[in-house]
Amino acid sequence: MSETAATTIEQQVYDLYDEYCHGGIDRREFLKRAAALTVGGLALAQALLPRYARAQTVSFTDPRIKAHYVDYPSPGGNSGAMRGYLVQPAGQGPFAAVLVIHENRGLNPYIEDVARRVATEGFLALAPDGLAPAGGYPGNDDDGRQLQAGLDQAKLRTDMLNSARFVKAHARSNGKLGAVGFCWGGGMVNRLAVALGADLQAGVPFYGAAPELSSVPQIKAPLLLHFADKDPRINGMWPQYEAALKAAGARYEAYRYPDTQHGFHNNSTPRYREDAAQLAWTRTVAFFKKYVS
Repeated sequence: MSETAATTIEQQVYDLYDEYCHGGIDRREFLKRAAALTVGGLALAQALLPRYARAQTVSFTDPRIKAHYVDYPSPGGNSGAMRGYLVQPAGQGPFAAVLVIHENRGLNPYIEDVARRVATEGFLALAPDGLAPAGGYPGNDDDGRQLQAGLDQAKLRTDMLNSARFVKAHARSNGKLGAVGFCWGGGMVNRLAVALGADLQAGVPFYGAAPELSSVPQIKAPLLLHFADKDPRINGMWPQYEAALKAAGARYEAYRYPDTQHGFHNNSTPRYREDAAQLAWTRTVAFFKKYVS
């Protein structure tokens, strides 16, 4: 097999994985189709499944932080109550607050680690679990994805909005709020920027879907948008979204990272690209320190 053919097949497996991640096919169908592409397709497909032991970069016992789970009200949400992972820097604060929003499968170990990373940079981090009304993240992504898809999506968005308001008003918060999210969570950051207006100080969506274009003039917070190179579903939304941001006079920065797949920041799967992920994260931390601290 030529190098070009191998690269084409590899991308086809990545594309299948993206379809699987977004609920277009189930795990069995993903593995079946990948195996049919080439002899090594099944092995590549299996390698793409998350290995969460890789995701931990900051221990939950790290002395720089204090982490625990919190319950809080969420009127109008899926159950009227929410649960999240709250991580604060050591010390009394107050601290600028950052909401960390998960993908489309609930609060998994990767997102919890991101919340700890945020806290080591001096921010009060809250990672809400959108699956809390359904019993919480079930311990695996397949069930988590199914549970999240089964929730009332409008109420789920309300749960995220209430989570943002909860951490912004927290006793350890200085009243300034940023939000970062990944995949589904990236799209949620764009929606929160609309819903919160001037109550959000900075938003950082990683490969997130655009909001309704007619609502873009409501965005008041500066945005830092990260895009993968090979991500046609999300990237296809960007030209019109960017035009709407420009027309609204919004402040934004956007970066597309060469030779990356959707999910390149997630270090629990082979889609992870260390150089791009680290650069995007360095930019994210600097952005929050500029606008939220």
